[in-house]
Amino acid sequence: MTSASARHKAEVLTEALPYIRAFSGKTIVVKYGGAAMVDPERARQFAEDIVLMQYVGLLPVIVHGGGPQISAMMKRLGKEPQFIDGIRVTDAATMEIVEMVLAGRVNKEIVTAIQQSGGRAVGLTGKDGALIQAEKIKGFDHDNLGHVGAVAGIDPAVINTLEAGGFIPVISPIGTDRKGVTYNINADQVAGTIAAAVHAEKFIILTDVPGILDREKTLISTLSQKEAGRLVKSGVITGGMLPKVSAALTAVAAGVRKAHIIDGRVPHALLLEILTNEGVGTEILA
Repeated sequence: MTSASARHKAEVLTEALPYIRAFSGKTIVVKYGGAAMVDPERARQFAEDIVLMQYVGLLPVIVHGGGPQISAMMKRLGKEPQFIDGIRVTDAATMEIVEMVLAGRVNKEIVTAIQQSGGRAVGLTGKDGALIQAEKIKGFDHDNLGHVGAVAGIDPAVINTLEAGGFIPVISPIGTDRKGVTYNINADQVAGTIAAAVHAEKFIILTDVPGILDREKTLISTLSQKEAGRLVKSGVITGGMLPKVSAALTAVAAGVRKAHIIDGRVPHALLLEILTNEGVGTEILA
């Protein structure tokens, strides 16, 4: 190792120290999805980042999606995915596939990756410990969506118990209503409401773009709640970014100090966002 290389590594560690000190013992909720999930190398790096966060005293909580994996399994089983307003139509048969893929495959793959990297993780759905209370989604054109839900409430007791025991919760966005009916819920919404319920220090959303872009497609590094709301109303923030920004605003409005929307394609994006001065995406402040 050259002296310049050694000096650079020392500078990186020194830069991280105040962040480690500030966030030690604090909960960081991460919504995991996109390319960071489906690319094996990015998935490995994500697991390493999560384990390192735990080793230095942070308390990561993961909420994951799995839309592409659900669609792929549906096609394998001879069922064509259908969407209304970008939301998956989830009849009873599709709900069985959703639960099988999210809870039985994707969730356990994440748990296994974390444990192979030296961490301790436990996989959950919103059914476990009555974590996520759901209700049927409401609104125009949503009557035919089937088992698509919204978050009606969060009971974070099971998360608190796992954190106290040194485990990393990995959560699938599935919940039940008061009658025990199972619903598929948008993972961004679940992650934002969980971040609010556990009083997270930070809420981080991994996505497949650099962050929030302005009309000239330039990255906006920092936004206030009001500024983010204005960008939504003016049509600058559209499409798939809308539920992510909505989830971030939900978390920040409930007391989460910062929400971050970052590019999961960047190697070790989580560590760069949490433990360096500049970060790699957009942060939304209270």
